[in-house]
Amino acid sequence: MTQPPAPASPADGLISAGLRHLRTLAHAVSHPSHSPTPLFADAPKRWQRLLPYGAVLVLVCTLLPVTITVLNNDYGVPGGLAGAIATAQAVPLLLIGHRPLQAWWIILPASVVGALFLLDGPDTHSNWPWPPPVIVGYLFLMVALALRETRRTLIGVWLVTCLTGLVLGQLYPAESDGTNLLMIVLSAVVLVVGGAVRERGDAQRRLIEQETISEAERSRSTLLEERTRIARELHDIVAHHMSVITVQADSAPYRVGDLSPAAQEEFASIAASARESLTEMRRLLSVLRSEDSAGGERAPQPGLHRLQQLVEATVRAGVPAELSLAADVGPLPQTIDLSAYRIVQEALANVVRHAPGATTRVSVRSDGTDLTVLVVNGPAAESTSGRASPVEAGGAGGHGLVGMRERVRLTGGTLDTGPLPDGGFRVAARIPIAAKGSPSS
Repeated sequence: MTQPPAPASPADGLISAGLRHLRTLAHAVSHPSHSPTPLFADAPKRWQRLLPYGAVLVLVCTLLPVTITVLNNDYGVPGGLAGAIATAQAVPLLLIGHRPLQAWWIILPASVVGALFLLDGPDTHSNWPWPPPVIVGYLFLMVALALRETRRTLIGVWLVTCLTGLVLGQLYPAESDGTNLLMIVLSAVVLVVGGAVRERGDAQRRLIEQETISEAERSRSTLLEERTRIARELHDIVAHHMSVITVQADSAPYRVGDLSPAAQEEFASIAASARESLTEMRRLLSVLRSEDSAGGERAPQPGLHRLQQLVEATVRAGVPAELSLAADVGPLPQTIDLSAYRIVQEALANVVRHAPGATTRVSVRSDGTDLTVLVVNGPAAESTSGRASPVEAGGAGGHGLVGMRERVRLTGGTLDTGPLPDGGFRVAARIPIAAKGSPSS
């Protein structure tokens, strides 16, 4: 009979957890966080090439002769050997623009080998195991790592740096004068500061991306809301004309005498088709208004005849506004009449919202072919009183330029918007009066 396995002790659990963390850190140190990309990825493309390579090339060209001179003069290392050690410690820095972790794997062993060669020098040397050029180059390498790698990788790199320095200090205590501890402290400071800068930059980039996505979603939602609103208004317009067709078709046999049976049957068919279309449209309207059936619009649709009331409401909201409605603007198709009103309504609401106190002029005129709607406001006043909300200034719903463009596109017109040199804003819409598909009044 087999014995049950003995329960694991707390020490075994700690050892297992420690081994897992060590394996994780070893993997982080041995694998870059992402594929090689320029260190200055946010800079313009030509600077992405020049900035890393130019700065690093200057650093390497400075460190290489300085390291050779220090090794040869201060530590008594022969010229050829000093050149080889300096090359192994400085030239890999050319990789820090794209592959800093790979450069670290070359520079750290080269620094350790160089420290071992320094043991054969004069007995009275200082700055062992890390000479000043090694510390300078290593700190630049830490900066590149901190700006690129993850926190876990940075912790692994720092722990390996600590372990290397402490081991060298324990193996050769008489030679060490504390530069190993100095390297540990300075690398920790550089990694913490550089990592904080990188994480802050990453957070800002994520925030910008999220704001961009939110703005796109907001615009898409606004577009869908405005299209739904237009669909409801079009339904009301078309339903009115379909009702008129039904009444006329039903009353034709009584209003027109001597109609043949075929004509009466044709009128009856027209009336039945119109009633069927009305029924289908009412079903569609119930779907469109299902989300706001309690507060859906029930009032008759407004038109240009209500522009004066709209301008007066805007004046009460603290915006000095003037209306110029040409006398030759005759009866318009209901779709165009409603669209023109909504464009003016939204433009005035935007003035109240974004340029309170700005003098605003509204002009509506027609040349018989096109209807021109122009809303121009000056810069916002420095101080206003009695300021009202956009709803009080006309209740345009806050859809802005998105709603205006949908209105104009619906009627086949054009919309021109943009800032003025004096700081104001201009909204100009040109709507064909005989737009294709516009139901006549």
